[in-house]
Amino acid sequence: MKHKAVAAAILLLAPLTACGGNAAAGDDGSTVTVTVGYQSKTINTVTAGTLLRSLGYFEKELNALGDGKTYKVDWQDYATGAPITAQMTAGKIDIGSMGDFPLLINAARGKQLGQPTHLVSVTGYNLRGGLNTIVTAPDSKLTSLTDLKGKKVSTSVGSAADGTLVRALQRAGIDADQGIEKLNQQPAVGASALSAGGADALSQFVAWPGLLAYQGKAKALYDGAQLNLPTFHGVTAREDFAKKRPAVLEAFLKAQAEATDYLNDHPVAAAEKVAKATSLPAEVVYLYNGAHGIATFDPAIKPQLVSALKEDVSVLKSAKLTGDVDVDSFVDDQYVRKALGSDYAKRLAATPASAASEVWPKGAEETLSFKSPSQLLTYVSKHRTGIRAAYVPDATTGTLWFADKAVWVADGDRLLPFVAPATAQAYVAQHGGARVVTYADALDRAS
Repeated sequence: MKHKAVAAAILLLAPLTACGGNAAAGDDGSTVTVTVGYQSKTINTVTAGTLLRSLGYFEKELNALGDGKTYKVDWQDYATGAPITAQMTAGKIDIGSMGDFPLLINAARGKQLGQPTHLVSVTGYNLRGGLNTIVTAPDSKLTSLTDLKGKKVSTSVGSAADGTLVRALQRAGIDADQGIEKLNQQPAVGASALSAGGADALSQFVAWPGLLAYQGKAKALYDGAQLNLPTFHGVTAREDFAKKRPAVLEAFLKAQAEATDYLNDHPVAAAEKVAKATSLPAEVVYLYNGAHGIATFDPAIKPQLVSALKEDVSVLKSAKLTGDVDVDSFVDDQYVRKALGSDYAKRLAATPASAASEVWPKGAEETLSFKSPSQLLTYVSKHRTGIRAAYVPDATTGTLWFADKAVWVADGDRLLPFVAPATAQAYVAQHGGARVVTYADALDRAS
């Protein structure tokens, strides 16, 4: 099984020759085509993909170069990072965005095939690992990682979600290769398998866990933030492209920073734009990309993220997806530093916003923030028909989750939300008198 999974992952990385379109960074003298590979539904890359494209900031920056060239941007949308890497190493994509584990495979494949790439900026990140979640079917009897032993678990081998699964199982004393039957599937296929009973659990990256929970097709089993290891998405560029057209890459990074500022300044409007472009519910986009969402957006390449990337190498090596990866040579922040100038140091020093409870009222263009989940519940209980979405941070990890999908614990007068049942039970075990209650009961208690 393990060898089949690895073979499938390697097959995904094979260069794609059937993809149409112009070659990357095409240049007929006066017109230059810049090809950008992105993942529209991996919504923590939106500042380098979906949102950036909808805002038109990259095209605006290219037009402002004033070098006598006419620039055309060829936006290519993919479901995962693997085909983007395949196209980059084939010289057909100039700039791409993907998660941390695919970035390492991107680095390894680029070096192996003589088409080196570099990490040039970051999109969305979570310093605890909350971007990845393991979910089960709504009626599943599974309540903890130990229950997965001998079960079928769907994930995408070589992805950050697979890394979360492997590490989480290791901490639970389960061998990820022998203790479960791992199904190597694309996210959409895995989601279907979970619904059809072909998989007992699904470990996936943003936005799949939140989407399935929102749709009532899954419930959380494990919050990736329990690992307390950073996970992120970033932008990678071909080395030859960066050297040939540094001004173009810097224009992209300036545009990315502008899109990041737009998302941070207008989180609801940004969520609506991404929802319109991807057909994802805006409520799900906001769960991850909102003012207090699971992801923090910043193009700066923070040292914590580079350190996490180095720790990720061993996971990919054990799965035989890569050999050693020289992370230090892969990371290249010179272009983003130049693009952002003195602002780069401020972004590098910035810290994520503290977790908060939020309500998105129907018809509102802004959300309401509350100091505690209990205060949020009080508001919701009085406006039950006027709520578009309500979000609360996990009491132990800070991971934002839908209030009506959270596991609630009553501890005296306190009402505490948890993403997963195991963490709620762990809290109950350590606090005498605390007990798990239903969402309806929590609302009644808060009213």
